Amino acid sequence: MSVETHYLAVFTSDKTGPKWRAWRAMSEAEQAETARRGVAAVAAWEEAHRDSIVFQGGPLGPTKRIGDDGAVTDMVNLLTVFMVVRADSHEAAARLFENHPHMSIFVCDGVEVMPVLG
Repeated sequence: MSVETHYLAVFTSDKTGPKWRAWRAMSEAEQAETARRGVAAVAAWEEAHRDSIVFQGGPLGPTKRIGDDGAVTDMVNLLTVFMVVRADSHEAAARLFENHPHMSIFVCDGVEVMPVLG
């Protein structure tokens, strides 16, 4: 028997990768149309999975890192969007994101899914 638990899902996107290069190559009109379709598809995905969404999360902005030496630096990472979902298993939580619009329409290239412990 599995126990439902919460999972953090973090969408990733290589800002130097092929999906971003293709996005930047689009005209403003093409980007706007893709965004329109993507936003509608994300809303439909969220509606279809509303019982699994614990915290909707959202896009992540620029990153600052503080090292163990106390130095604060600007950095770029792959973290793009996050949310918290509930599922019966780690596998089930990951499978929620198959064909998600952030990957099939927008520029994300994966979703990292991990249990929230404690």
